[in-house]
Parts: sequence; C-alpha cells; structure tokens
Amino acid sequence: MTSAAAPAPPASASTAEPSSEPVRRPLLDWRVRFGALSLVWGFSFLFIKVGNEAFAPLYVTLGRMLFGTAVLLVTLVVKRERLPRGARVWGHLAVAAFFLNALPFSLFAYAELTIPSTLAGICNAASPLWGMLLAVVVVSDDRPTRQRVAGLGLGFIGVLIVLGAWQGFSGQDPLGTALALIASASYAVGWQYVRRTLSDTGHSHLSMSGGQLLLGTAQLALVAPVFATTPTSFPVLPLLSVLALGALGTGVAFLVQYGLVDEVGPTTAMMVTYFVPVIATTAGVAILGEHLTWNTPVGAVIVLIGAALTQRRSGASRPPSGGRSRTIRVHRTGS
Repeated sequence: MTSAAAPAPPASASTAEPSSEPVRRPLLDWRVRFGALSLVWGFSFLFIKVGNEAFAPLYVTLGRMLFGTAVLLVTLVVKRERLPRGARVWGHLAVAAFFLNALPFSLFAYAELTIPSTLAGICNAASPLWGMLLAVVVVSDDRPTRQRVAGLGLGFIGVLIVLGAWQGFSGQDPLGTALALIASASYAVGWQYVRRTLSDTGHSHLSMSGGQLLLGTAQLALVAPVFATTPTSFPVLPLLSVLALGALGTGVAFLVQYGLVDEVGPTTAMMVTYFVPVIATTAGVAILGEHLTWNTPVGAVIVLIGAALTQRRSGASRPPSGGRSRTIRVHRTGS
C-alpha cells in the first residue's frame, strides 16, 4: 500500500513519452479491476495463514516470490521488453527487493504463525504511518503539514486500540505483532530508498519490477535452505494458497495496479490500500473463524483515517488536475 501502501508501490521509473498509437480500452471497467485488486490483496493474509500450515514461513515467501516473478517475466516476454541494464540499477534494485519484498513478506509470514490474519492485515495498513514518521525524522524535502502530523498521531492511537493497550495487550502475541509492524515499516523504508535512487532510470516500471522480484526471489532462494526446513510434501490446499499468493497477489496484482495508475491516476489507485484490511478482516473471520473483539474494527477504522490524513498534501504539492503525472511508482507487489 504504499504501502502503503501500501500501501503496494515497486521501484519508480519514468514512463516513456506518450505514443501516437491509439489507446486500447481495457476489457474490464477500472472499478471492476479496483475491486478485484482489493480482494486479492485482502485475501493475501488468509493465503499466508493457510500456506503456513504446511510450509515454513521462508518457503511460503519463496514460493510467493517465485510465482510472482514468473508472471512478470512471462509478461515481459509477451510485451517484448527487457530487464534493466547496468550494475548501478541492479544494485539499487537489490536493496529495493529486500525492503519491499523479501523482508516484509517473510516477516508477515512469520508473524502469522502466532497472530490472526485479521491483525496482520490491519498492521499492514500502518505502512503510510511509518512513511509519515520517516518523513518527519529523516526526509528533509517532504516536510509534513499539521494535518499529516495529526494523521500520524491518530493512526498510532488506532494501532494501540487494535492491540488493546489498556488491557496490557492481552490476547495478542507481542512478537508476532511486532514482526507485522516491522514489516509495514519496511515498506516505508523501501519506498523512500526507491524514491531517491530509482526515480529516473529510463526503464519501464514493468522492467524494473520484474528485476526487483527476480532479485528478491534470489535472496530468498539463498536464505530459505539455510534457516528453514525444506518441504518434503506439498499438500494441495497450502500449495494452492502459495500459488494464489504469488501469481495473483504479487504478479497479476502488480499488472492490475499498473493499469489502474495509468488509467485513473495514482491517487485513486492508491485508495485500494484502505479496502485491504477490511477484506482481510472479513476473510479471517468468515473463512478461518478468527475471533474478533470490538476494539479491532474500531481501531482499524481509526488507523485508516489516520493513514488517509498522512497522504494528504498541500495544494501546492499536488500535480495539475489537467493531466496525469508521467512518473509512475512501482508498487510493492502485494501485502
């Protein structure tokens, strides 16, 4: 989402100049694709939970990255595009892959060993809050407004309500919750890094994201055999969950999000972030039978309001309404 939202968004890349060729109208209305993307990312937390039933978290993440990378590489071949070139670009992509994919995906998988998928989905929605905090502490060219600072404070109050702070966080696993929150913070760090190092490479966003996921897969392929037990069996349901998590929640989701950003602009496309925790909570309760107390949905609403406020900028910083920005940020490819 970029994060958050995050909210999802991938390595940044400037798009090519507008073509004189006629624009092809998508087969599905953007609202349908928006809803499908919300569902896929919302169900990602359920897929992680089911995958964890048969595979070690690192292998759930490796499978996710592998299937997601396959989708993007096939798309690159079909579109006759190439992966990025240059050692500098690949070096920055390796860092981006770690903070936007390998690390947060793994942390969410480990977190869901001890916390419900509903809580993981809500922690994911905190990514814009971490981004705002990082802007306050580190980034000098993105000074926050009072409204955005208020959103930051409101969002973290929402997190405390979700966790039941007045009860001493009873009923929630501290380590699992911490891992999920660190995962959402990792997205914010990755976005800031990408913004400063990969915003003007000359490569397409599809090319950059394909390279990013390929590097993230390589990182997991090196780490997983060392720190986790290699799977010896592949039960159907967990395997299908990992397949859906990677192919749909990471690969296809990126392609859908790119199309939305190109058609309706990044601001509207980014609103998918605010539907993800709602769907994650609904899926966790309805399908997995996870327990839900009053403070979880109430706190989640407050988190989302705070996150929305942190994304609002002053009128001077907004792009002109008469046209679309030609720079598209690569999404985080999933929850």
